[in-house]
Amino acid sequence: MREELKLRTEQLMEEETTMVKKSKFKRVCVFCGSSSGKRNSYQDAAIQLGEELVARKVDLVYGGGSLGLMGLVSEAVHKGGGHVMGIIPTTLMGKEITGETVGEVKAVTSMHQRKAEMARHSDAFIALPGGYGTLEELLEVIAWAQLGIHSKPVGLLNVDGYYNFLLAFIDKAVDDGFIQPYQRHIFVSATNAKDLVQKLEEYVPVQDDVVAQLSWEKEQVEYNSSLQVEIAH
Repeated sequence: MREELKLRTEQLMEEETTMVKKSKFKRVCVFCGSSSGKRNSYQDAAIQLGEELVARKVDLVYGGGSLGLMGLVSEAVHKGGGHVMGIIPTTLMGKEITGETVGEVKAVTSMHQRKAEMARHSDAFIALPGGYGTLEELLEVIAWAQLGIHSKPVGLLNVDGYYNFLLAFIDKAVDDGFIQPYQRHIFVSATNAKDLVQKLEEYVPVQDDVVAQLSWEKEQVEYNSSLQVEIAH
């Protein structure tokens, strides 16, 4: 009886392991607010995203803060046993970090270097709800994909319709001829973490044959031990 129970337990453990697909990503960069937002759903989404990354054995790269959604997603990954890399300019340490941070914290000299380092260490990008900084980071990596600087997947976690107006704006830009229809599919979106990460796993890069493929390494210039990314002029 004990042998049968042991065998069944081993079978269940094996089934549980095979249920979670091994991700093709090693690290995912998450852009999000240093505020928690006024809805509990935003906070829940940050925690659920962290748990989804842990379930897929994907490590986290993020902006290094301990406040708001940044703090929640990093704590969720850290508690689940995943590696957390936070990248933050020294000038923001007093503003975005209070108390203890989790995982590895890498201090950089500027916002420009922060974004370059986050991108360099990541295999994909996800934006949770956030403000100006989150939008700027999100739109920049989308623009980099449009220019052919990278082909890494970009995803929008549209919690409770938070990004509906942004998606409508992009559709308007397509309709009015400022964004090519195929470029609308440079990024993906979903309302929950599980569906979004799965879409990122299945993403096929959208490339314009007219735009020459730029080398990620060539677009990075290192000086005074700091990494700078040159965007096409």
